[in-house]
Order: sequence, then structure tokens, then C-alpha cells
Amino acid sequence: MQILVNTDTNVDATEELVRRIDAELDSELSRFSDQITRVEVHIDDEAAGRSDGNDIRCVLEARPAGQPPVVAIHQAGTAEEACSGAVQKLKKLLESKYGKLEHHKGGESIRHLEVDEGLI
Repeated sequence: MQILVNTDTNVDATEELVRRIDAELDSELSRFSDQITRVEVHIDDEAAGRSDGNDIRCVLEARPAGQPPVVAIHQAGTAEEACSGAVQKLKKLLESKYGKLEHHKGGESIRHLEVDEGLI
């Protein structure tokens, strides 16, 4: 799974921030590493440097192989908090998406089970 981190001019993308984001994505989304080819992280300051609270936005775009992208957005006061919230939202979206693909309504079919003739 490839991770790309992009920021606007108002957010300082330090090596520490990028390392934390990579580590959190790797640990939280490791279960989906076979299905996801790339995760793009976009961090921007919607207030353009004028702090008014929850003005840092993190957009995570996961690209599952052969499927449309999945997007999660979270706003917070810091880049770390915004990214952490977006990672949790993305994890829930992926769990829902792949849970639905792997588990069909009603569970497994009983048609493959052997019939005990003594019960009839």
C-alpha cells in the first residue's frame, strides 16, 4: 500500500508528521493492505493561517484495486488530530465496504449440508 501525503502552503508537513501518518495508516489499515493500492492524504488549513478552532482538514482517499475510491474527511484543531479522525472514519468505511462484499445477506447457504435421513 503506497501512502502519499500532500499539504497546502499553510500546513507544515514535517518529517515527524508524515512518519506519524504513515505509521497510523499502516497499523489501522494493515488488514486491507491486499485490497488497497494507494492512500492519498490531503491536509489543508481552511482558515489560511487564521486560527478559529477546527480549521485543519484531512481528506483521505483510499484506492481499492478495481473499485472506485473511498474518501473520509475529518476537521480538527491540529493536523495530527484531523488525520487521526480521518483514519478512524476510513477504517470504518472500509470495514463496512469489505464486510458487505465478503458476507452476503443471510450468511452461508445450507444447501451444501448433508441431510440426515433419520429426521424425516
